[in-house]
Amino acid sequence: VLAGVFLEIRASPKVRAFIGEQVSLRCSFTSSSPISESLTVDWTYQPLSGGQMESIFHYQSVPYPTSVGKFKDRISWVGNVAKGDASIAIQNPAVSDNGTFICSVKNPPDVYHNIPQTTLVVTERGLFFQLTSASLLSILVFLPSILVVIVLLVRMGRKFRAIKEKTKSGCKKSSIEVSDEPERAEADGCLGKLKNWCLACV
Repeated sequence: VLAGVFLEIRASPKVRAFIGEQVSLRCSFTSSSPISESLTVDWTYQPLSGGQMESIFHYQSVPYPTSVGKFKDRISWVGNVAKGDASIAIQNPAVSDNGTFICSVKNPPDVYHNIPQTTLVVTERGLFFQLTSASLLSILVFLPSILVVIVLLVRMGRKFRAIKEKTKSGCKKSSIEVSDEPERAEADGCLGKLKNWCLACV
């Protein structure tokens, strides 16, 4: 390789995707030479089980997605070579798409470069991830309000219970006082009369 002539490629080592939801495979590059019409981008794929690599996308001035194989009509170009972007997107990914993807860029005279690999992992989206942004926003907005209402209800419940207990104890005390005091007064009156009568007899 000539001194000063190089091409460096960067790609995510692992990309997670969900069944049926478009996923982007990011690839960026830096070339020591000006971008020309001779620049080419090639994406290849190897199944998770291994086997032969297959070409799924080619770019030279215009994109050429594969017209055969499992990725037919599912690959779209989302890159911009002028900005050093060679990314693609896969429509309706499936678990069977899991495997290794390699992004290769050549910009003559820069044709030698590193070979970064991207492992795609497609899984089924869980219930937690099904919450839309609107649902999350609603939760964030209403959660504080719900908490405030709960706190107020708890406080009101405690206050009501305290008033009820106070009222109950107050009624009980007054009933005892009302029932006891006349009996005591009556007893004192009888004892007083008996005492006076005994004293008179003596």
